[in-house]
Amino acid sequence: MQHELFPSERFSFFSLGSGSSGNCYYLGNPAYGILIDAGIGPRITKKRLAEHGVDLSTIMAVLITHDHYDHIRSVGYFGEKMHIPVYATREVHRSIANNRLIRYSLNGSTVHIEKEKPFQIEGIQVTAFDVPHDSNDNSGFFFEFHNQALTLATDVGTITDEVAHYAGKANHLVIESNYDEEMLRNGKYPLHLKRRITSGTGHLSNRQTAEFLANTFSPDLRNIWLCHLSGDNNSPELAYATTKKHLSSNGIEVGRDVALHVLKRNTLSHRVLF
Repeated sequence: MQHELFPSERFSFFSLGSGSSGNCYYLGNPAYGILIDAGIGPRITKKRLAEHGVDLSTIMAVLITHDHYDHIRSVGYFGEKMHIPVYATREVHRSIANNRLIRYSLNGSTVHIEKEKPFQIEGIQVTAFDVPHDSNDNSGFFFEFHNQALTLATDVGTITDEVAHYAGKANHLVIESNYDEEMLRNGKYPLHLKRRITSGTGHLSNRQTAEFLANTFSPDLRNIWLCHLSGDNNSPELAYATTKKHLSSNGIEVGRDVALHVLKRNTLSHRVLF
């Protein structure tokens, strides 16, 4: 018989911001939590955490997916000033140390991780896995807690077997849906940037994400969050409609079979309890 969770044990997830202007996500329970990425200023991070009743003192770790500035802007502050351990691969830590835009060096807060080697943060087991992107290194994260699993994969150039594997194990999935193909094709971006985005080491389109979700859907999946939407080549409404349409075409109804959420760029998301 599965243990029924008390309110003090239940986990929750929310986004503090998602997109090229800054990425930061929270996973935790009332006793402790972790941040995934630190791409938003410290003051706004604290304020948005507090709006959901989370005090920064309960944050046990900051996990970094990769070294692009919209994911690491405040990492020095949290690591060096707040003494929160910062978990990332050696390559990402090396890039952070060499980034002149990071005000504080991490020194004693650095924790090196290896992909495919699970590690523990309080009651959360974490496994980093490889995600293709044009950074020095890029990780997705697979979290296991209280017989549940959450996978986060952002800045995904293409869906590899590894990404699909960890996405397929999730009860709760955060996955990129960056751009609408027609908006990008007809938009103002220069050709070299359009090619970079669609190169296979850039970002996923709404269609690519929606087709993947529809074709690999598991009845164990309870929540989908679409993340890292482009401000110029996408909209929350379009990303939501594209995924909903593809799921529906395979007999999967949003609201009945799975909850579908879209994470806005500069907005605190709703808190979802597990």
